[in-house]
This record gives sequence, C-alpha cells and structure tokens, in this order.
Amino acid sequence: MTQHTRGLLAGLTAAAIWGGLYVISKVVLDVLPPFVLLTLRLLLGIAALGVALRLRGGGLGIARKDLPEVLALGLLGYGVSLGLQFVGTRLSTAANGAVITSATPAFVFLFARLILGERVSGRRIAALVVSTIGVLAVLDVGAARLAPDLFWGNLALAGAGITWAWYSVLVRKATRRLDTLPVSLLAFAGGLAIAVPGAAWELSRAPIGPVSLPTVLGVLYIGLISTAVAAYLWNKAFELVEAGVASLTFFAQPVVGALLGVWLLGELATPGLLLGGALIGLGLWLASRPERDRAGVKSYRGKTP
Repeated sequence: MTQHTRGLLAGLTAAAIWGGLYVISKVVLDVLPPFVLLTLRLLLGIAALGVALRLRGGGLGIARKDLPEVLALGLLGYGVSLGLQFVGTRLSTAANGAVITSATPAFVFLFARLILGERVSGRRIAALVVSTIGVLAVLDVGAARLAPDLFWGNLALAGAGITWAWYSVLVRKATRRLDTLPVSLLAFAGGLAIAVPGAAWELSRAPIGPVSLPTVLGVLYIGLISTAVAAYLWNKAFELVEAGVASLTFFAQPVVGALLGVWLLGELATPGLLLGGALIGLGLWLASRPERDRAGVKSYRGKTP
C-alpha cells in the first residue's frame, strides 16, 4: 500500500468515525454540558495516546523548543475551533452547523497555499467543487436558516470551520519534522486551556444530569475512539498526503452520519444521499490522481517516507 493510499484511508476512517459522533453525542449531551464533555474527551485522548506512546517506547521525542508550537496547535484546534462549534450550535442550529462547516476543505486549500505553498491545480479545484456539491446534496440545506437572529451563531460556526482548516494545515507543517503520535497527544493538552475553564463555568451554573451506563459508555467511546483514534488518524492523513487532498476526506463525515441515521434511527435513504455520496467519491478520486510536473512526470507531491 502506498503512502498516498494510507493517508487517504486514514482521513476517510477519521471522518467516518466522526460521522457517527452525532448519534452518540446526542445521548451524552442530554446529561453532560458541552465543555464538560470536551474536557473528558481530551483527558481520555491524552490517556489513550499516552498508553500507545508508552507501548511503542521512545518517549515524546519533541524538543522543548517545539512544545509551545504543538500546544498552540491544540489550543487552536481543540480549544478555539471546537469551542466555537459548541457556541455556534447553541446559538444557531445543527443544520446550519452542518452546512456552514462543510466549507472547511475550501479553507484548507487556501491555508495550504498560503502557509505551505501547495499547488492548487484546476483539477483540485474541480474536485473541491464536485465534492462540495455532493455534501450539500447529502445535507438538508433547506433546513438551514440565515435569519438575523442566528447571525452570531452562524458567525461562530464559520469561525469553527476556518480555525479547524487552519489547525489541519498547521498539523501538516508540524508533522513534516515531528512525530504524529506525540503531536496529537500534546495537541489534546493544549485544548484543555479552553476546555477546562469552559467546563468549570458550566458546572458553576448547573449540575450534570443523572449518569447511567449508556452515558459512561458513550463518553468512553467519544474519548477513546472519536477523539484519540480519529484525531490521530486525521493528523496522520495530513502528514502523509497534501493538505488539499486530505481535506476532501472530511466530506465522508456527513455521508456516514446520514447512513447511520438510516440504519440506527430509521431515517429514509434519500436520493440526495446516494447522489451526494457518489459526487464526494468522484471528487476524492479527481483530487487523488497524481499531478504531472513540468517534465510530465507523475507525482503525488506528498511527504517522502
């Protein structure tokens, strides 16, 4: 299996895991406030990746001079971005959140060009357009509202998408010279700088609800699978594949979420779901085809193994 294929599979697996997050989060958030859940997610993620690092051996392997950069990554991705997502969803609607944050890959293309100097070819732009049309076909765009009373919520959601794109591109920049596993672990730690104060504020206003076994299992799944495993795989995708290509795997998230809704919640499989899934697959295929340099030689322009 090539490096390029491994990177795409890592990104698709991460997006697929996050696609199922809504169904489980719906149960857990009935009991735990958002920032309390985020704090638990990050702590469980740190514990899980810490065990993985211990089993692998060799320690963190990150110099002290690089710690501020990696912690700032986590502050941006798991503090600012997820925090804005929580605030935006609360002040706006879940449908708006799905539609607005679907613009994330477009911002990845922009930041990858500005920060990494990645080439944005016509085919890559076409792939982005096709995939975006696909995800909008999957989502219930008609349920989204841009009314004035939702302005601040929609603005926060837009900020969440932009900052997650920025975080993802900076991950690629960092993992060009640093190991992805400790980078992922320390990024979780950086996110606690916002998650913990947010959780403390929530708990000062209202206690948590009655905790049941499904709640505990849900928290464990979200922390260990949706956070530790999925976030590591997402970061690994950006290590192995150009940021613009890796970002398109993000579009698998709403497709998997819709499929799980059909399977677990008895929702209908709409023609938009089937069409959108096909378009997203087409867009990913277009973006994944090797570029030709000026000499006509095929190249994925990825990280050298």
